[in-house]
Amino acid sequence: MTFNELGLVKPIVRAITAEGYETPTPIQAKALPIVIDGRDVLGCAQTGTGKTGAFAMPILNRLAKTTPKPSTKGQRKRGPRRGSGRHPRALVLCPTRELATQIEDSFKTYGRHLPLDYTTIYGGVSQHWQVRALNAGVDVVVATPGRLLDLISQGFVNLTFIEVVVLDEADRMLDMGFIHDIRKIVKKLPKDRQTLLFSATMPREIRTLSESLLRDPEFIQVDPVASTCDAIQQSVYMVRKNKKPALLNRLIKEGDMGRTLVFTRTKHGADRLVKSLRKANIESAAIHGNKTQNARTRALDAFKKGHIPILIATDIASRGIDVDDITHVFNYDLPNVAETYVHRIGRTARAGATGVAVSFCDHDEMKTLRDIEKLIDKRLVSMNEPEDSRSESDPDTEKKSRKKSNHSYAKKRVNGRGKSRKATAGPRGQRRSTGKGRPNGRKTAAPKSGRSRRRSSARS
Repeated sequence: MTFNELGLVKPIVRAITAEGYETPTPIQAKALPIVIDGRDVLGCAQTGTGKTGAFAMPILNRLAKTTPKPSTKGQRKRGPRRGSGRHPRALVLCPTRELATQIEDSFKTYGRHLPLDYTTIYGGVSQHWQVRALNAGVDVVVATPGRLLDLISQGFVNLTFIEVVVLDEADRMLDMGFIHDIRKIVKKLPKDRQTLLFSATMPREIRTLSESLLRDPEFIQVDPVASTCDAIQQSVYMVRKNKKPALLNRLIKEGDMGRTLVFTRTKHGADRLVKSLRKANIESAAIHGNKTQNARTRALDAFKKGHIPILIATDIASRGIDVDDITHVFNYDLPNVAETYVHRIGRTARAGATGVAVSFCDHDEMKTLRDIEKLIDKRLVSMNEPEDSRSESDPDTEKKSRKKSNHSYAKKRVNGRGKSRKATAGPRGQRRSTGKGRPNGRKTAAPKSGRSRRRSSARS
């Protein structure tokens, strides 16, 4: 089956062909006819299988058939459309800023030959340009729930004319606590709408949410839930936490790696790892929630262009990084949730390529490792730690260990020997040292009087 046979309008097919895509992915082949037909869809497919195209292409197809053609060739019709003013006709909700930007890029790519306008709405940046784009008139809005609700409350967004709404990475939005915001947004949508819900996993909460949002949906499942790509070579190193930086340095320096993505559990851990790699003359950048949007955009752009070969990320980016030719994914810290492992390593081996996924497992992470292997129904290949990395460790970690050791020793001195140096009352009520507890057992000499000190000085 080709895109021509799926009923897409010619401008969209022409844009898809220009990108080098000839045949749809399995999720696209199953979803496109149903979505074009106007039915609700509950789609489940692993990350990197083309879910964005599965809803972006039919939405563009629907809008292209109902948007008036511009009066001049090549000129986009701006301003009010169909009497709706600045109001959008399609809404896509997603969990992260990075994912919102990439979804908008997909709409722009597939709809480059259509007289349509798009914008993204997310927090962490000034709302000025977002409001300006809305006032100019848009057809498609890609938004994170929090900022969208904020702009709705300010009167900048009206969802009355929404024809299609998409919840992308719905399970991730539930994990991030967006469920209440989503329900508030849905209440403002017209009842006569088409709803599409796409998720990489299908837990019970997603099923419950779909029952309240979708009308007689078609369930589409391409791959087993939380399955991993066979083209990814997966392995694990059993390594202590303080040895992880040295092991990562060693593997990066000795391995033949292209673009490399490293996942940490915490934001501070990502920043510490960047400093550790920098000390080893390895260029890298971190991307996480504490970074400003401009800093995150710069780091991601530098990673895409190859200026920075290694990107350190927290799980906020595990479903928002769509970069070609990622050869290696490192799980520096194993994720708290086993399903997240699948989304992390899904950043490599995309579009038919192969990839390598390497995990570091400390003794405290053994339970998570067993959960991951049970989920993917596969045992990770156990690798031996290189000798050099066994004898090395992160300088910062060693410094903290020495500081902690010195602190413990000092505390022992205070609570040990120092405690035995008791003071007793002298014959006239003065306190004097008993001398007990001193290393040589000698008593402390009484201070000399002023006259004695002067005589001693004169003799000397």
